[in-house]
Amino acid sequence: MKTILLAVLSGILMTGAAFAASVTNRDGDTAVLVVVEGESRMEVAIGSGATEMICPSGCFVTAPSGDRIGLQGDETIEILDGSMLFK
Repeated sequence: MKTILLAVLSGILMTGAAFAASVTNRDGDTAVLVVVEGESRMEVAIGSGATEMICPSGCFVTAPSGDRIGLQGDETIEILDGSMLFK
């Protein structure tokens, strides 16, 4: 019974991560995004060439360029010249 429960929980956790937005920084400098999910606000620093998963349940993001964008959580995004480009 414990094995089945662990398998189900592992599947749920892996599925949740699969629905997060993937953000890759193509700029030469670290990009800082302001992420607002519900009442929670945080800054996410993404190093040059790095990829981060954000917004598993949807959120609003402010890009380094100042653009404010709503995400559902299933997007693939690249940061280039401070702007977010959707792939």
